[in-house]
Amino acid sequence: MHVPGEAGRPIAEQAPMAFAALEAKLPSLRGRKFYGVGVGQEYRACVAIEEADDPAALALACWTIPGGRYARRRIADWEQHLDRIAPAFAALRRRSDLDPARPWIEFYRSRRELLVMVPVR
Repeated sequence: MHVPGEAGRPIAEQAPMAFAALEAKLPSLRGRKFYGVGVGQEYRACVAIEEADDPAALALACWTIPGGRYARRRIADWEQHLDRIAPAFAALRRRSDLDPARPWIEFYRSRRELLVMVPVR
């Protein structure tokens, strides 16, 4: 399930607004898997669907993150190091095997660990 950001605005502005809107719709955040995904110029705040979820009742759109190979970097204590996210993506995007047809992903493994990922061929 996801809440889209406002395409055309900087990602740094879209992300917190999209996550605030997503989190406000969920009865609990505990134990959930959260992702931030860049689709073109749009940021999507995403959460994995759990068995008890009813996306229609929550008024949330559904979408599947494309699979395949992704290169990644780990950012520890990401909440204290938000300034490291953009440079990590920039470094990964310089890869010669980058696949620009698929979205980039932030996987929030926990409040202490973030994986930033870009698609590769």
